[in-house]
Amino acid sequence: MRIFLTGVGCVGKSTIGAIVAELLGVPFFDLDLEVEAFFKTSIERLQQRCFNMMEFREEAAKALTDLLNRPESVESVIALSPSGLMGGYLKVLKKNNGIRVVIIDKPENILERIKFYDIDSRPIEKKLTLEERNYYLRDLKSDMTYFGKSYKRANPQVDISDLDALQAAHKIIDSVKIYQSELSDS
Repeated sequence: MRIFLTGVGCVGKSTIGAIVAELLGVPFFDLDLEVEAFFKTSIERLQQRCFNMMEFREEAAKALTDLLNRPESVESVIALSPSGLMGGYLKVLKKNNGIRVVIIDKPENILERIKFYDIDSRPIEKKLTLEERNYYLRDLKSDMTYFGKSYKRANPQVDISDLDALQAAHKIIDSVKIYQSELSDS
């Protein structure tokens, strides 16, 4: 079984996804890293080559197709991008089996985990001013609204508010098991 994790940026898809995979004894894949390896360039540089985000998703979906065609991904956990249930990504997912899980957290919690990268995906250390914190908090809330409609295409939706990464991983696994049980009962 494949478990696809999505949610807004910095919600914990990669960190929690790696733990879920370890607990289940399956491989973990981060789609952002897969896209960069497939195209041999950073996400930001690939986005710059595309006319808009819809074109970028169509292009990046090629890396998702490549990943899903690899035997080692048949039983795995895959961290999608925030737009993982939109455009080209969604077209690919519809052709493949797996449980789509949305990770939800409070924007204030996500803000504490926010990370910054340069154009080549190298981490940047940045201490936010109060004004920047307010800006990114508004941005997170805006992303939650923007992606919210696409996240309705997923089940289950798991709220990890106030949980550490290990607790969140266990909650996701439990939610997936419940969802599978409900599917088999219907």
